[in-house]
Amino acid sequence: MTTSDGASRPSVAAAAGKRSDRPAILLALSAFLLLFANGHNSVAAAAWLAPLFLLRFVRGGRLWRLLVAYGVATAAWAFQFRGMVPAPQPILAVIWLGYGAFATLPFLADRLLIRRVRGFAASLIFPCAAMGFDYLVSLLPYGSWGSPAYSQYGNLPLMQWASVTGIYGITFLIAWFASVVNWAWESGFNWARIRRGALTYAAVFAVVLSFGSARLMFAPSGPTVRVASLTAPEMTTFPNAEIAARVSSRTLTADDLQQIGVWSRRIDEDLLRRAAREADAGAKIVFWGEANSYVVPQDEPWIMAQASELARTKMIYLGMGNVVYHYGEPKPLENTLVLFAPDGSLIWKFLKAHPVPGGEAMMSRPSDGRLKFVDTPHGRLSGVICFDADSVQLLHQAGRGRADLVLDPSNDWRAIDPWHTQMAVFRAIEQGFNIVRHTSRGLSVAADYQGRVRGLMDHYETPGERQLVAEVPTKGVRTVYSRVGDLFSWLALLGLAGLALSRGRTSRKSGN
Repeated sequence: MTTSDGASRPSVAAAAGKRSDRPAILLALSAFLLLFANGHNSVAAAAWLAPLFLLRFVRGGRLWRLLVAYGVATAAWAFQFRGMVPAPQPILAVIWLGYGAFATLPFLADRLLIRRVRGFAASLIFPCAAMGFDYLVSLLPYGSWGSPAYSQYGNLPLMQWASVTGIYGITFLIAWFASVVNWAWESGFNWARIRRGALTYAAVFAVVLSFGSARLMFAPSGPTVRVASLTAPEMTTFPNAEIAARVSSRTLTADDLQQIGVWSRRIDEDLLRRAAREADAGAKIVFWGEANSYVVPQDEPWIMAQASELARTKMIYLGMGNVVYHYGEPKPLENTLVLFAPDGSLIWKFLKAHPVPGGEAMMSRPSDGRLKFVDTPHGRLSGVICFDADSVQLLHQAGRGRADLVLDPSNDWRAIDPWHTQMAVFRAIEQGFNIVRHTSRGLSVAADYQGRVRGLMDHYETPGERQLVAEVPTKGVRTVYSRVGDLFSWLALLGLAGLALSRGRTSRKSGN
């Protein structure tokens, strides 16, 4: 629109955009939405809207807004994941500050580079940074915790995109939405100017959802296997609190050891009895949760012999979530998934590859970090233990090894129920295997390689004996992601570098 003298006049849309572009409003909206964008009480829509308003806030005004954004991101992360990290308060503060910094880095990259790239291409800065940094953060000790992609659990068509790019591709789409809308906002939502860009994003998003919907049309078919998983009857820590305290202080007496032996054998006998019952009911694979079988070293030969005999007589694959505690040694904790074959032979003794950072990692015996596999009439089996499934990179081995079914004995606590189990379902989609994750003190799930739930059992909503029984497909699939790995994440990082350099070269050529 022009005035009578030919001067330009801002459009109504642009004027409205400026009125709504008040920093306090943008900051308040982003801060509120961030509380529900991830972790506890996550709302899928909030994950898409929160970065839009924060990006708008950071781009305008002076650099001090980045510091404000860092504070907001840190506070939001502390709220989102409250109670989820088992660490003392000073260490928690360091973790919060660190993850707040990681969450702010894409906004920093966008702020530094946005004036170096022109046109719709500028909208790629933020999503490339978000995807690349999400991948790099997943290489740290806490793995993929905090990824925005997990907020989209339940949206099966969108979740299928993880089979191509890993969860990081979902992060890209969320961040690109924020960047594209912000780009349209800066253009006054003038349709003539934003049409091509808006349609480009819409087309990409439609392709992603169409791919996911098409993939879901071909649901897993063929044979299934009955899998049963169990939780120990007593989830107390040691016979009593006094003995538990002496375990921590490493001041156990001979009487303590005897009481622990009696206590643990009673639990083990109950698990073996129930495993036999599930085998009689038709289960071909039976296992129990992480550390549900607590074994003193002198009793390990006994439980191994009992498990071997049970597997042989019932002709089942029997997996035990065993913890052997070697008292008095520097690394006393041996956290294992032991698997026996129907002929009673020992198939593997897998040692947890990624103990939880902190106390568990300090006490745990080191693992070689290699997954184990066995070919069975029910598909190719592999296994991980609880926190292992948070490592996208570790589960690449399951995809490359063509696992059909992954057993995941786990042990959580109320604060991470059901979030932690939902994370593991993304691994199944990424790598194309079916998964049974049995979680003491949490949500147990059986899911196929499309993320479809085949069985659920929540520890806190199930009275009495807790077990999960499900019919699980015996065949997985090879996914794009299992073949190419993190190629797309590296392309995002290279794309970010290319965007950073492109404008600089143009400027030098033009003499600016």
